[in-house]
Amino acid sequence: MDWGTELWDQYDIIEKHTQSGLELVEKYVKFVKERTEIEQNYAKQLRNLSKKYNLKRSSKDEPECRLSSYQSFLDILNEMNDYAGQRELIAENMMMNICIDLTKYLQELKQERKTYLMDAKKAQQSLESTYKQLDSSKKRFEREWREAERAAQYAEKTDQDINATKADVEKAKQQAHMRAHVAEECKNDYAAQLQKYNKEQNQFYFNDMPLIFNKLQDLDERRVQKLAQGYILFSDTEKHVMPIIGKCLEGITKAGTNVNERNDSMVVIEQNKSGFERPGDVEFEDYSQGINRASSDSSLGTPKGPMDLLGKNRSKNFWLFSKRSKLSPSTVPPFSTPPAPSPANGPPSPKFGRDPLSYCLKEINKTVKPRISSFRTLRRSFTPERITATVTEDFAHLPPEQRRKRLQQKLEEICKELQKEIDQSEALGKMKDVYEKNPQMGDPASLASQISQTSQNIERLRGELNKYETWLAEAGGRGDTLRYKTHTFNNNGAHDVQSPDGAQSDESTPDPSQAIYAEFDDDFEDDELTAPIGKCTAMYNFPGASEGTISMQEGEVLAVVEEDKGDGWTRVRRNNGDEGYIPTSYVTITLNK
Repeated sequence: MDWGTELWDQYDIIEKHTQSGLELVEKYVKFVKERTEIEQNYAKQLRNLSKKYNLKRSSKDEPECRLSSYQSFLDILNEMNDYAGQRELIAENMMMNICIDLTKYLQELKQERKTYLMDAKKAQQSLESTYKQLDSSKKRFEREWREAERAAQYAEKTDQDINATKADVEKAKQQAHMRAHVAEECKNDYAAQLQKYNKEQNQFYFNDMPLIFNKLQDLDERRVQKLAQGYILFSDTEKHVMPIIGKCLEGITKAGTNVNERNDSMVVIEQNKSGFERPGDVEFEDYSQGINRASSDSSLGTPKGPMDLLGKNRSKNFWLFSKRSKLSPSTVPPFSTPPAPSPANGPPSPKFGRDPLSYCLKEINKTVKPRISSFRTLRRSFTPERITATVTEDFAHLPPEQRRKRLQQKLEEICKELQKEIDQSEALGKMKDVYEKNPQMGDPASLASQISQTSQNIERLRGELNKYETWLAEAGGRGDTLRYKTHTFNNNGAHDVQSPDGAQSDESTPDPSQAIYAEFDDDFEDDELTAPIGKCTAMYNFPGASEGTISMQEGEVLAVVEEDKGDGWTRVRRNNGDEGYIPTSYVTITLNK
């Protein structure tokens, strides 16, 4: 069934229907445009929200940023930003694949429909013109036929009139015959026009208009099909990005599962542990005997009371919390001693779990085989007066644990800078050799100022390195760090460094950091690699972020080098030789029999 056959006489209905269909396409395009605007605004608001709660660059170095809960929150913000990007992609694809495509197709349909309607109007105008000609010939035939009848009646009446002359009778007959001939011609013309009109009418109703109506029907069906595709694209556009949106949501879920409260507690301990030992009991000073008993110096580097713990902030009242407890002045002592971190948050760091002096000597003996003049010299390096000598450079104003970390960071920064200067010195040396062998490429003397400046920078950085290594040794830094840094400088400093006058120096500058160990009473012997005494299997993940510790993954098997001495830490070794401490409660230990 088609429109040309069934709706041959419904031109106005077809015209109205096709116009209504095109208006529906326009309405749908407008609807999709408003949807894209909503998506774009939604994505913009999501991006602004993520940006609002994201940490600024200046805040990324805050201690809290190392906590897994903070990192997971940042991951959620990043996932939300990616989610906003997918919403923008939905809006962009809807605009391109639906709005723009349908709008272009709609213009083509409008132009095609306009052409078909114009063809229909032309056919109708042609038929109307033929009908007017038919009507005109019909009226002329009617008029001429009446005139012929009157002429015939007049001729017959004249012929019967006895008073009429023969000439009058002949004239009347000729007039009647002429009118009859004209009427006959009008009759033939009317018949021809009638035949022509009937033919055109038949062509109009059975060929021209059905063909136009069928074309309009095909146009409307194509419009409906294209609109249906637009409906499907409205859904498929969002389905296409659903897998990526699902990954974003999975990332948010993963961020939640990555939060590790135990590791966060360990990070808080690592960041804020002072390294101080708990102060001993205050001894009774018997003034009745006239003796002022002094505090014992048996615990090296450990604050004896609030005054030693406060350091330079002696004028400030030291309290465990930021606000004083509301106690009467009579019940509150003049100073309060800060307690160490709760054991519930994990075992304390193994560095100062026992006597700091013996521990540092043991670690130095295990690693760099130093030579120290005497125990008395090393003991003097731990005095509070020595620690607080230079607050701005040696970080003596910080607690021991934090001071070691800051010194270690500073050493790493100096090492990187020194390595950069040494690489630059090597490059300048090679460039100078090329200039000397090929003078046309450049003047070797032009590099003298750069070589001199690089050499000065190297010497300055070496001096700073030695200074910070000394402070790190005084602060009880681990020996493996010292050994690593010394080895780095010996290797990098052994190459020929350009002198300011352009000549190469065959002798490297001696490392002053070795002067600390110039005189040592051979109290320690070279240690061989300690044989493992057992194995352990990790039950939990451990980041190993603190100095002296080693990271491990759940299920990892490590060799046990040293048992727990009661401080909650066990020394282990990997197959590649890396050693460090791990929490004893994190592993299952099996000792060799």
